[in-house]
Amino acid sequence: MRIRALLASAAICSLLVSALPAMAQASDPLAATGRWSIPERSQARTPPMGWNSWNAFRTEVDEAKVLGAARAMVDSGLSALGYTYVNIDDGWWLRRRQSDGRMEIRTGIFPSAHVEGRDSSFRPFTDTLHGMGLKAGIYTDIGRNACSQAYDLHSPNLPEGTTAEREVGLHGHVDQDIGLYFGEWGFDYVKVDACGINVYGPANPIVAQYAYTPETPLIDQVSINRTDVPAVQALYGEVADALARHNPDGDYILAICNWGSADVRTWGKNVGHMWRTSGDITPTWTRMLHNFDSASTRALYAKPGAWNDPDILFVGHGDFDQNHLTEARSHFALWAMINAPLLISYDLRQAPQSLMDIWGNADIVRLNQDPGGHQAVIAYASDDVQILVKTLSNGKKAVALFNRGLAETEVTLTAAQLKLAGGAPIALKNLWDKTTATFTGETKFTLTPRETLVFEASGERTLSDGVYLSEIPGAVNVAVDGVIAPEPDPVVHRMRNAWGETTGSGERPTYTGWGGAQADATPYDQALRIGGQGFESGLGVLTNSRLEVRNEGYTRFEAQVGVDDSTRNTKDAVRFAVYGDGRLLSESAPMIFGTAPAALSADVSGVRIVEIVARSEGLTSDLPLVVTWGDAALKR
Repeated sequence: MRIRALLASAAICSLLVSALPAMAQASDPLAATGRWSIPERSQARTPPMGWNSWNAFRTEVDEAKVLGAARAMVDSGLSALGYTYVNIDDGWWLRRRQSDGRMEIRTGIFPSAHVEGRDSSFRPFTDTLHGMGLKAGIYTDIGRNACSQAYDLHSPNLPEGTTAEREVGLHGHVDQDIGLYFGEWGFDYVKVDACGINVYGPANPIVAQYAYTPETPLIDQVSINRTDVPAVQALYGEVADALARHNPDGDYILAICNWGSADVRTWGKNVGHMWRTSGDITPTWTRMLHNFDSASTRALYAKPGAWNDPDILFVGHGDFDQNHLTEARSHFALWAMINAPLLISYDLRQAPQSLMDIWGNADIVRLNQDPGGHQAVIAYASDDVQILVKTLSNGKKAVALFNRGLAETEVTLTAAQLKLAGGAPIALKNLWDKTTATFTGETKFTLTPRETLVFEASGERTLSDGVYLSEIPGAVNVAVDGVIAPEPDPVVHRMRNAWGETTGSGERPTYTGWGGAQADATPYDQALRIGGQGFESGLGVLTNSRLEVRNEGYTRFEAQVGVDDSTRNTKDAVRFAVYGDGRLLSESAPMIFGTAPAALSADVSGVRIVEIVARSEGLTSDLPLVVTWGDAALKR
């Protein structure tokens, strides 16, 4: 008995020891864990690609249109490039049957779903897509009712029946619906909208007019302070759990569509494979800028298995149609560079070749699908011109020169912006016209209005014995970014309201990314600078932050650390620390504003996960305290 008791005691001790990192993490989010804290996913290792029905047809969708797009993707070779998901958006449903809660399909527009003598089923439809080598996606809402029931009230394809029958969203039916969509019907992808927890409040006139069940909104798109962030996260977490239960092979995609609200920047990567960073895109140049800006500075929050989503492509429509190919190419190239999911939304049965050539540009698709998963980082920023640089897994760089405005402009590209050596030749390949050129130091280009040039660049690296962390954002996970009170990002382009014209006072920033960690900039979009010394490379973040870094064979971590000159808190001290697989490797003395940068290095030989932590030494001010990891790098 004594031996048995000793063995049991030893087992308990062993369990306690193994649980210590998790226990420490629960009480102290800055405690090193020695692990990559977001899910290790086999799916969406590169941004999902395919087709979505919404921008092409809204709720006027039907089986012939969807299968016609699928056939065009296969016949044109788009599917061979990676365009594999074929996604039905809003408009497919008829009602929720009240006897058992089962969803019924509108078989009038999806005739193959009518199965004689049995419940309607999408299985024949998904079997057809799978037989073409494609995958199938479906749409739902996290609440009771869908977006079309508030915004497309003249549609012939709205859910029908009683109040309860028209509640086609997931509310109260998460496990049932996910089991039906994935287990029985064979879908591979689900887009989960959020109108059901946003626009059906008791004060909305449509609730009484259309006899909807009133729901106090969990999301207030105007005020993050009036949004119940934990509740929204929990609802999407339920969907993620149901998907894991009903997809034992792990082959599924969860697309979170809550328009960048509810502070999704901080939790989207833990729950879904992609999350919207903005409201819906429209086929206008300024709205494209708005959506692009919402995602373009979030490189450290995206990585294989988890992607920023500025919404589906609008190439082919409005300012991006066949008569505006310059704008269409820019839209497509920018989405490719920032690793946005590439979802075409156009009637591909009648697409002109000029548009097919844009979607089918294999070189630019390759940038988006690069297995390294590093979103492009902004190397030069202005309201007129931007330069974005993306590290590729083959060691080369992709660079986009983007003219945001209406005037022709000259753009200078430098070796430093590419993080390539200024004294060695740099080879450029234009990925639109396939021409090549070589330069040393810097070179100039003239861009027409709204033009984006995209190049693959190769040359001698500035850092010959390693890599700057800002070059590999896909290998950096922002576990804790130090943001205490989420704030709307004021640098996202404010467009003329596409839905309300110029009524009201204008559209205000809503995406709460302001203050989040950035590559090669501070959290508030300033240049990195410590004690008067500037850094062209590095990570900017708030204090009380912890970043996880994958280490693949490097032996040294090095950085110049300190309180950034732009900080609003100029009183409090910060201590910087480097951990390797949960062990403290190196630590700075407490540092305050105005102190010269301190060198911080650590031997990371054999270390799998490097964690870098900036921890306040007793805060006396509630002003943001900005810190910089200048020239942070892994070296051999």
